[in-house]
Amino acid sequence: MRDDEYAYERERMVTLQIEARGVADERVLRAMRRVRRHRFTPDIDPARAYDDHPHPIGEGQTISQPYIVALMSEAAHLRPPCRVLEVGTGSGYQAAVLAEMGCEVFSIEIVEPLARSARGFLEAEGYGDRVHVRAGDGYRGWPEQAPFDAILVTAAVPRLPQPLLDQLAPGGRLVVPVGEYWQVLEVHERTPDGFSRRALSDVRFVPMTGEIRRRGEPD
Repeated sequence: MRDDEYAYERERMVTLQIEARGVADERVLRAMRRVRRHRFTPDIDPARAYDDHPHPIGEGQTISQPYIVALMSEAAHLRPPCRVLEVGTGSGYQAAVLAEMGCEVFSIEIVEPLARSARGFLEAEGYGDRVHVRAGDGYRGWPEQAPFDAILVTAAVPRLPQPLLDQLAPGGRLVVPVGEYWQVLEVHERTPDGFSRRALSDVRFVPMTGEIRRRGEPD
């Protein structure tokens, strides 16, 4: 039986932080009301997990503020059945929201201890059969599971990783923060003529590490 001890905090989070700022996709709002965010942040006071800001999750990483999770989920424009690649599992919370929206999620985390803990959180919350987590560098995506209806990157990139663009299905969307210290959250949609680009918001994410930082040339 689901523990609804923090249902009020979730409802308040959705109403004041998410709906009030323009997120209107009912699938996103419903998922955000259901996923128990405090179960993905065990090292802080549970009620604080629903505050309107990021929280540290260890290993120098953070869980994004709820609004950004909702914004990225809405920007992906997902309708089940859907297959999603997430680059940067973190605590597993974003993946749980996507799974709650009816998607099968493939998530890659470069920090192995975080991949292990996220897998445990997701299994404990009942998402283990819908979210597949592996430790590794997400720069080249997960080609054996492609194509994807959406790819969400939860770390900042200095430039778009071409392997991720290549793994989008027709009409698929790459949602990614692009830039260095400050970034712009962008949506790149695969069209019959190539890719369209739309800027959503100024954001600040931790930088993507691994191969993308070792490559000096454009893709």
